[in-house]
Amino acid sequence: MSEAALPKSTSVLNVPNIATIVRIVLSVVLFVFLSIGWYQSSLALFIITAATDWFDGYWARKYGQITQLGRVLDPFADKLFICGTFIFLAATDRLTDGTHPSGIAAWMAVVIVGRELLVTTLRTFVEQSGGDFSAKWIGKWKMVLQCVAAGWSIVHLSHLNADGTAWQTTPPAWMTNGLIAVAWATVAITVYSGYTYVRAAIAMLRTSA
Repeated sequence: MSEAALPKSTSVLNVPNIATIVRIVLSVVLFVFLSIGWYQSSLALFIITAATDWFDGYWARKYGQITQLGRVLDPFADKLFICGTFIFLAATDRLTDGTHPSGIAAWMAVVIVGRELLVTTLRTFVEQSGGDFSAKWIGKWKMVLQCVAAGWSIVHLSHLNADGTAWQTTPPAWMTNGLIAVAWATVAITVYSGYTYVRAAIAMLRTSA
């Protein structure tokens, strides 16, 4: 069942919307922690923040507490959380040996942010035209893989020394290689999900034309 077919709630300050607002606040705190190199605290906060995304969606559907505010605020909170995290990870300083400890290149963050902006624009246009542009399964898996990549990157960064210029304990090879693989897989599914939404938007517009 699509979101458009689910019962709507008239209460604005319900549990899902409060959880979404909490996610926005936690995201800002997370960005502060990442910028000052508190990576262990960042990892814990990242997991909690990601959990609120699952919680508010589950609660809204189970108890019929979907609101217009939630339909606007929830995607914004998701994009702030994910895009902001990848931007801060990509902005991590290189080590003295020239390597990038986060495993997230700047262009990867650009791809992720660009995809989110594109899908948001398409959703706005389609729904203003009366269509339903609810999240697809590929979008949900994309979010899962993005969270795995970002969380893995933060764990990798937690091996840095206090000033962030070199490794305090060198991450095992499997962790570094796994981070690279997950980062590339995240880019791939992000691009593919963007393509899927573009194709769906074009089909909807052709039908309504």
